[in-house]
Amino acid sequence: MAISLTGSALTIEDVEAVARRGEAVELDREAVQRIGACREFIEERITAGEIMYGVNTGIGEFSEVVLDDDQVREFQRYLVYNHAAGIGDPAPIDHVRAAMLLRANLQAKGYSACRLEITQTLLAMLNNAVTPVVCEKGSVGACGDLAPMSQIALLMMGEGEAFFRGDRLPGAEALERAGIPIPGLQARDGLSTINGSNLLTGIGALALYDAERWIKQAEIGAALSLEALRANMRPYDPRLHQMRGFQGAVITAANLRQIMDGSDLLTGKEKVRVQDAYSMRSTPQVIGAARDQMRWTRQQIEIEINGIGDNPLFLPEDQVVLTGANFQGTPVSLPLDTLGAAVTMVCVLSERRMNRLTNPALSAGLPPFLTKGAGMFSGMMLSQYTADMQIVEQKMLSAPAFIQSIPAAADQEDFVSMGMNSALKTRQILDVACGVLGIELMAAAQALDLRDFTPGHGSRAAHAAIRRHVDYLDEDRPLYRDHNAMMAAVRDLDVLEAVEAKVGELATC
Repeated sequence: MAISLTGSALTIEDVEAVARRGEAVELDREAVQRIGACREFIEERITAGEIMYGVNTGIGEFSEVVLDDDQVREFQRYLVYNHAAGIGDPAPIDHVRAAMLLRANLQAKGYSACRLEITQTLLAMLNNAVTPVVCEKGSVGACGDLAPMSQIALLMMGEGEAFFRGDRLPGAEALERAGIPIPGLQARDGLSTINGSNLLTGIGALALYDAERWIKQAEIGAALSLEALRANMRPYDPRLHQMRGFQGAVITAANLRQIMDGSDLLTGKEKVRVQDAYSMRSTPQVIGAARDQMRWTRQQIEIEINGIGDNPLFLPEDQVVLTGANFQGTPVSLPLDTLGAAVTMVCVLSERRMNRLTNPALSAGLPPFLTKGAGMFSGMMLSQYTADMQIVEQKMLSAPAFIQSIPAAADQEDFVSMGMNSALKTRQILDVACGVLGIELMAAAQALDLRDFTPGHGSRAAHAAIRRHVDYLDEDRPLYRDHNAMMAAVRDLDVLEAVEAKVGELATC
């Protein structure tokens, strides 16, 4: 069943379904009526000669330049040409599809004043797998993602380029092959297609979707390391976290107990320390804090994907045109930046546990670097080097972009969010996080093979899933294949699916 765009009910899960899995989309009947009513309203204003920003005026520093009737239509074409000024490789197809979906959902609210054909063309491209070629870089995240969205708008004129069925084609040819008419651009149509923080928010929605699943695997990695290090289980008692009150910590502690249920550590069979190091017993508090941050990021993104990021806004019911700055990307760039930093923090904790597994002074009796042939063999010594390098990369990427404003448009746009930088670097942090966590999982599985007690049901399921990708390290071998295999396994959610198949779904929020 197709996802119906109402302008107010889109979820992050809907974005992922359309962007990555090709879920069909359609325009709600009432949305069609709203778009039509708003278009009728603006056409009346144009006929009456009312001055409206971006309709019959220039934009940015040229907002005081009034266009005559002959210039109004041509202005939309030149507006798109001028702003199609990005740089770099094409953005991933799922990112562009997410941006197109968000733009169509915004137009469905009925305040953008575009023609219905513009929204219908966006949906037709989504439903027929026509994806505009969009340079990944160029947006400063204020006035919207103007540069990348303009490359989408080029197709509305039969220009630009698009991917279609594996081919990169001229825009007109891609539309023709898909059977999609070229709508052209009339007054307001161009700006109504490119305004708003659509691409950075689409990237953010997909990143958040992935982060919520990655953090469950971070809890699985933690559980395996805690088992291998013979952790004292008292720090995961639900009462401890309920008394403090942070929801994220309560959830993480519960997930750890669920994964480790059935472990000899819970029966008192294994002798444990009175108190473990912070990297072990602080796991619920640290991962839980990241969970709390993710919950806020989800809230901000879902407000944005159902909000109206245009300027101006056309309110036919009130017979008024409002100008403002709803295109400003800061409400999304700030939570995206802190999401990336939160993921980095969890990776730092992961690496510290991995260090304890390999360091004989800290590993509760495990052999040095998890090898029985220490001296001849170095075991997983170099795996920590690889994890450390990735952690430093994440730390550099965790510097916030939302404070990095450089004024644009002759200081008319003198504070910008740099939200595209936030989105791109958070995506990169997440990609690296799969490698860091994969190494902890690999080390924890090796350590469990060196123990002689029974781990929990979820831990055993995770161990079995890891062993489907990486063999026990009996003697030294090149580990880059193992590292890459585990990174892919984390990215593909193999370990998470194996654990949840055994112990049930882990809590998300």
